Amino acid sequence: MAASAAVVSRSADVLVVGGGPAGAWAALAAAAEGCSVVLVDKGFLGTSGATAPSNTGTWCVPPGPARAEAAQRRAARTGGLADAAHGERVLGAAYGGLLQLQQRGYPFPPMEDGAPYLANLRGPDYMRFMRREVKAAGVQVLDHHPVLGLLADTHGVAGAVGVDRQRHVSWRVTAAAVVLATGGCAFGERMLGATGLTGDGYLLAAEAGARLSGMEFSAQYGIAPAHTSLNKGLIYRWARFFDADGRLLDDSGDRHAAIARALLQGPVFARLDKAGAEVQSWLRQGQPNCFLPFDRQGIDPFTDRFAITLRCEGTVRGVGGVRLLDESGATDVAGLYAAGDTASRESLTGAISGGGGPNASWAIASGQWAGLGAARHARRLGRSAAVRAAAAVAGPDAPAGAPPPDSVAAVRAHMLPLDRHFFRSEAGLQQAAAGFDQLWTASSPTDLHRGSHTALQRREARALLATARWSVASALLRRESRGIHRRTDAPAPLPGGDRRIESGGLAQAQAAWAAPAAQREAA
Repeated sequence: MAASAAVVSRSADVLVVGGGPAGAWAALAAAAEGCSVVLVDKGFLGTSGATAPSNTGTWCVPPGPARAEAAQRRAARTGGLADAAHGERVLGAAYGGLLQLQQRGYPFPPMEDGAPYLANLRGPDYMRFMRREVKAAGVQVLDHHPVLGLLADTHGVAGAVGVDRQRHVSWRVTAAAVVLATGGCAFGERMLGATGLTGDGYLLAAEAGARLSGMEFSAQYGIAPAHTSLNKGLIYRWARFFDADGRLLDDSGDRHAAIARALLQGPVFARLDKAGAEVQSWLRQGQPNCFLPFDRQGIDPFTDRFAITLRCEGTVRGVGGVRLLDESGATDVAGLYAAGDTASRESLTGAISGGGGPNASWAIASGQWAGLGAARHARRLGRSAAVRAAAAVAGPDAPAGAPPPDSVAAVRAHMLPLDRHFFRSEAGLQQAAAGFDQLWTASSPTDLHRGSHTALQRREARALLATARWSVASALLRRESRGIHRRTDAPAPLPGGDRRIESGGLAQAQAAWAAPAAQREAA
């Protein structure tokens, strides 16, 4: 249904785009600074995104020497791209956020000594609680309000426009600062909570002129029971894996690579037979939805072998995203901030996945940082900034066109299969880049700022295609294997590969080496 010609206009000091944990924390932080805040989500704050249906562990380390040691241990495994000092600061901010949750009344499960177990957040409870707290803080929450473009003026980003999917009217919010917290990109994969994760924030940022970083680290895959979308990986710590003939797979090195190689040869099976009775009980209590597919099929995963697959998690549990200047959440565009999976996590996770605890803690820390940074920016501009004149941003070098109808299928065809995206090669990447460029240039002009369901579909398709182009361009430039970036034609890391790859551009997807990681952090 087409949107009405009417436009509902609002203004705020800070506009938060996205209703996952990072967006909720950003909204709380900005409101705590006395700012008026509007939060828009294309779904429903509390149920949309990858966290809401999950059981989320956190990277939870109390103050003391153990915190620095934990950050250093993790940084040592990240391919030289993470910064231990930054990791320690993330741990500190996340721990402070967890204490806030406790003080606000979040029902953490008790440990044996009665103390709250802060390292666990059950997604449905967590996000329902965050919705309540955000609204109690005075934030205006607009559900089912996808963003179709940003607004800007001479001072920088100045708000956004979109469509109200329920009332079929367009909306416009002018704001002194905008926080992008729209999540990552799963490239159209059907996995838990990923339906709406189409890279929207990356496209919005790039249209405004921001750069991205680490997009080559988008080949993260999660283990799931075959023919299901349940990509929750914790239970597989207690698994052994077998090929179709019952031979045990050697997963002592890169487990996911071993499983991927076996899947390319035939079916792969798992059995959770490393879990004793106590662990089995704990897993069923802590991860109840993990066992629904098994229970419905009459499978005991602790004694029976069951078929598995690998599902692409893209940048949702990968690494890449919008490049941040510092721990204020600022991008290189005035008035634009990013948090959670919308932002690059290289300084925290390097070349490996931050799925689970690190990413959950990053959402808390970066959400608070971005909300505070946006609030301070709004304060610098003054109250009148929220109602300033602003024009729609369509991008510095390309019109906001709608890609051809087959573009989503083309993205899925390259970015999901194991032999194209998990294992990469120069020839395969070049072929993908050429195909994506052809689809991009075939985009037809359309007014994406007058919303409708069709406009949203086109917008998501454009974001998927843009994200795939940046990922492929970055993967072509990194001619080595490092972390979750695996090149079959360059299987080893190279000296000097501990540098960032920044990407961006619309008319032509671009990627370029940045300074070495250590030099970037010192800058």
